[in-house]
Amino acid sequence: MEYRLLGNTGIRVSRLCFGTLAIGPLQGRLSLAEGEALLEAAFLRGINFYDSAETYGTYPYLGRLTRVVSGPLVLAAKSYAYSRQDMRRSLEQALDELRVDRVDLFLLHEQESAATLAGHRDALELLIAERERGRVRAIGVSSHYVPAVEAAVDHPLVDVIHPLVNRAGLGIRDGDLAAMLRAIRRAHERGKGVYAMKALAGGLLRHESEPALAFVRDLPGVDAVAVGMKDRSELEANCAVMQGNPVMAEVAGRLGRVARRVQVEEDCERCGRCQAACPQDALAMTERGPAADPARCILCGYCGAACPGFCLRVV
Repeated sequence: MEYRLLGNTGIRVSRLCFGTLAIGPLQGRLSLAEGEALLEAAFLRGINFYDSAETYGTYPYLGRLTRVVSGPLVLAAKSYAYSRQDMRRSLEQALDELRVDRVDLFLLHEQESAATLAGHRDALELLIAERERGRVRAIGVSSHYVPAVEAAVDHPLVDVIHPLVNRAGLGIRDGDLAAMLRAIRRAHERGKGVYAMKALAGGLLRHESEPALAFVRDLPGVDAVAVGMKDRSELEANCAVMQGNPVMAEVAGRLGRVARRVQVEEDCERCGRCQAACPQDALAMTERGPAADPARCILCGYCGAACPGFCLRVV
């Protein structure tokens, strides 16, 4: 596995980052033991970089990993918190559930614009103070929005950016692929660490997964690529592509047959919270409940996180 420094942070990461959303309650619903086994298998393949978030519900999986592996891990956490108090609570939860004394990367989750970033000033100031205390190594921003990425590039206190980018431009908001690529290049020039998300557009590009992943892998300025993986076939295939090797035909065949979708349970009360939470405006409310527009949905699972009855998930 190839490793790179994440911008000017001094943090050395594997070029393939394990996106844990896919194993957690919003998607794969692996047991803690199953998830731990897959994460450890990834570590043995050379992956030291793991992305998570409070809303994913996957900190406990990584907390088990930190107790069974010997070697440096780079863990990324995220929170929607606005206030100092809520961000302090989010950080304490991450430290407790990850079973660590320091979080390597702590990101403001799903920023939309410079105004949104400014609205999180109090939370950001708390993270800055914790970075000075040594309980956070680097501070970052995740976003599907070009203006938010541009704002993070210009923000002097943001170390790392986690942007959505794929070769089809699927899921990019308030801009297009060309604009996102310009922002990523500028981030790299400013010394920001960049690790990309949604290289496979949540699985929508699964039929062209090798060239799609290779496209993001080879983008100038991208230090690592976070990819969701829920089984060893996906792990094997993604490791091969990130190392420039062909994917075995048998593995590629299995992956190509896997179709993903948003599943809605029968007890959905049609409250609309999922629709309001969708970052892609991909949900429409029908008589039977929310329905996802396949042209807009990137299968991120955030609708499931907003549902009070846990009636939605990506399968």
